[in-house]
Amino acid sequence: MFSARVLVALGLGLVVGVPAASAEGLKEVMFVGNNWDGTADVIRARGDFGKIGRVNIVPDKDERLREIYLNPVKLAFFLGVRYGPGEGHDQLVDDMYSTPDGRAVVASRPSFADVVSIDLGTGKINWRFPVSGFRADHMAVSPDGKRVAVSASTSNTVHVLDIATGKQAGSFATGDKPHENVFTDGGRRLWNMSIGEVATNLDDPALDWTKGDRKITVVDAATFAPVKTINMRQRLDAFGRKDLSNAVRPVAFTPDESRLYFQVSFFNGFVEYDVAADKVTRVKTLPKNPGTSEDRTTWVNDSRHHGMSMSPDGSKLCVAGTMDDYATVVDRASLAEGPLVAASKPYWATVSGDGSKCVISESGADRVTVIDFATGTKVLSVPVGDHPQRVRLGRVPDGWRG
Repeated sequence: MFSARVLVALGLGLVVGVPAASAEGLKEVMFVGNNWDGTADVIRARGDFGKIGRVNIVPDKDERLREIYLNPVKLAFFLGVRYGPGEGHDQLVDDMYSTPDGRAVVASRPSFADVVSIDLGTGKINWRFPVSGFRADHMAVSPDGKRVAVSASTSNTVHVLDIATGKQAGSFATGDKPHENVFTDGGRRLWNMSIGEVATNLDDPALDWTKGDRKITVVDAATFAPVKTINMRQRLDAFGRKDLSNAVRPVAFTPDESRLYFQVSFFNGFVEYDVAADKVTRVKTLPKNPGTSEDRTTWVNDSRHHGMSMSPDGSKLCVAGTMDDYATVVDRASLAEGPLVAASKPYWATVSGDGSKCVISESGADRVTVIDFATGTKVLSVPVGDHPQRVRLGRVPDGWRG
């Protein structure tokens, strides 16, 4: 059974599958993916957010590296990830979700171009799924917790896997560089946002055409047949914002899924989109940090701001102002921002287990920071591993300590 609060509040404030807080024998936690470490820290999902364990997401690291170094094509892409989106580091864990029974964590590993299931009892790999192409990216879990969707960013494909076995249930084609995935409509629809090429220095607006085909692809989650595609270029132009990129980054739906909020490349702010009317309705510009370089080529993977979540009642948005080194809670009705909470390259925003807090990853400071939705002020910070990015709610067995 899944609680309504859990279904609307997790991850990005979107519908994803995690067992209800009262599930017998399970403890609610947060998984923090340490991208450059290849680990996931497990912390409490509320209260003191204290650390309870750590999971090695790359127990097969030597085997994978041997395989890569013996294949010139794989090696070329591996080094491309390291010196492109990896900022000189291997990207060893991107996204992760626990299985419904809390016995395993399933993680995407960009540099190894795969998804693995790690047994939380033994630390061993239950299954491994190599994605098509040469890099794995963001994931999403269906509301029933049975399937996981993963973006294969170099093959313009989303794979949908059985979370227990790793067997592919289906796949579908996307725009260039698929990124975010979201299940909606009770799991009947699956949305993918492609962001185009983000690893080049061709960032001048006049060179936007080099960034590729960027669009939202919506498919039937049972058949994987296309339902619709949305190119935000036309919608942004109609709203009078031809200056904004149409590369849709992190997103947050309202609980009723009538509005979609999303960040785009190079922009310090976010966009509001009316799903039924199929149009952009508002754009919010957030403050710039005077200390942030205005050289767009210095912004990580074309992201000025990267990370959003929504409070369970849909009244507040929590925004990670990545390159501007802050996070802030925004009132959804007025779009007025609250206090700017200083943070070092915040990269993600997730809702706490009880829904009262926003939890951001500070990739530049190796910690997660908790912000109160009601006041917009910082509550506490917790040290984690090297370069934390994705933070996801999940479950582990009662008494588990990694």
